[in-house]
Amino acid sequence: MLPSLSSITSRLHLKQLRLLIALADHGSLLRAAEQVALTQPGASKALQEIELTLGAQLFVRTNRGLEPTDLGHCVIRYARLIHTDLAHLREEMIGIMQGHGGRLALGVIMGAVPLLTDALSRLLEKRPALSVEIVEDTSARLLHLLDQGRLDMAICRTSISQRPYLYDSVNIHNEQLAVVANVNHPMAAQPQLQLADLAESRWVVYSANMPMRLSLEREFHEADLRFPLHLLETTSAFTTLSLLQKNPLFVALMSVDVAQFCTGFGMTCILPLQLQSRSEPYQLVTRRDTPLSPVAQLFIKEFTEVPLPESDATEQ
Repeated sequence: MLPSLSSITSRLHLKQLRLLIALADHGSLLRAAEQVALTQPGASKALQEIELTLGAQLFVRTNRGLEPTDLGHCVIRYARLIHTDLAHLREEMIGIMQGHGGRLALGVIMGAVPLLTDALSRLLEKRPALSVEIVEDTSARLLHLLDQGRLDMAICRTSISQRPYLYDSVNIHNEQLAVVANVNHPMAAQPQLQLADLAESRWVVYSANMPMRLSLEREFHEADLRFPLHLLETTSAFTTLSLLQKNPLFVALMSVDVAQFCTGFGMTCILPLQLQSRSEPYQLVTRRDTPLSPVAQLFIKEFTEVPLPESDATEQ
């Protein structure tokens, strides 16, 4: 049985985590010991102490040296995360001590990327030494990272969560949707299209039960059309664009903001199809009862002080 969390935290040391990372990198006890300034016997003893603390064998000896067990791979992955978090801690402390800079971790769903980058560009003009991490993912994944404390805030939707009461959120933008395709799509030059014209097309869509996918399903249902069977599912904007570039017959559903951005660079075209549905509004989401850093508060101020069109700006 694994030891309790309190037992692990009271006995595990940061230098031991550095040793695990070095062992994973080199596969040699001698080279790992040299990297963390230990003797080989000292490193061997430290590894035994780590395995005793965690109650599991983390490495096995092979002809190629020390190799992690399945549990070893798991522990090494978290050792790297802890090491990265400490590096971020030091970086943020330096920024605070110098009176500028700092670090900000932001999450964003694909459709809200243009909104985020606009606000972030304005902030970076005022804080050029600021370090920023941007994670683009689904709302579910972003809320999970927010729960873990790995994001300061996210632009996403709390409706997908089973515990939306854990978050503070403000509706910031009503998402409008557009159908996009390769500029050489056969129907790109048509003055107007109906959904039935694209019913047999190969669609690039989000996964099931995600807001944008639900909007598209609703469009097909209200048009009394069968929802397409042969789909390409992805949450990646780059994958979507690559698929559209490679095949001029594919179509995809995007937010109007992203579609206009891509079209402006000649990567896609917006097909002349008027959709009736709007997806749920984007929300600026923070974890409830979690204090925000000064730089996070500054970003919120920068984001919310620039007025959006009245039809798009609502508060929850």
